[in-house]
Amino acid sequence: KLGIWDRVLVDAPCSGLGTLRRNPEARWRLSPKAVDKYPADQLALLVAYAPLVAKGGRLVYATCSVLRDENDGVIERFLRERSDFVLMPVKEIWGKARASELGDGDVLRLHPQVHDTDGFFAAVLRRTGG
Repeated sequence: KLGIWDRVLVDAPCSGLGTLRRNPEARWRLSPKAVDKYPADQLALLVAYAPLVAKGGRLVYATCSVLRDENDGVIERFLRERSDFVLMPVKEIWGKARASELGDGDVLRLHPQVHDTDGFFAAVLRRTGG
């Protein structure tokens, strides 16, 4: 059924460039052409799963990439296409202090050199209309 789920997670396939710290050999398996294909596929997943989200519900987009094209770029394109969704700042969910430790307050953005973990990205999109 469409529009019945309060929370939908899109853990998108990605380049995995956020995991290079613990998988350095992965850099040899990726080509620029391979990396370039991910944003279109990621956007397609968001578009495909958006109709499942109930009004007022959340669509969570996550990757283990640190690339802007796979993260912010996908979210920006999705929001241009879907006026019934808005970015829900992480600071509204976790509070300003915690959100700013783990991103910019709007999205979750973990960096290996800062957070001693793999690189991750997550954005929460709230459905405003039906």
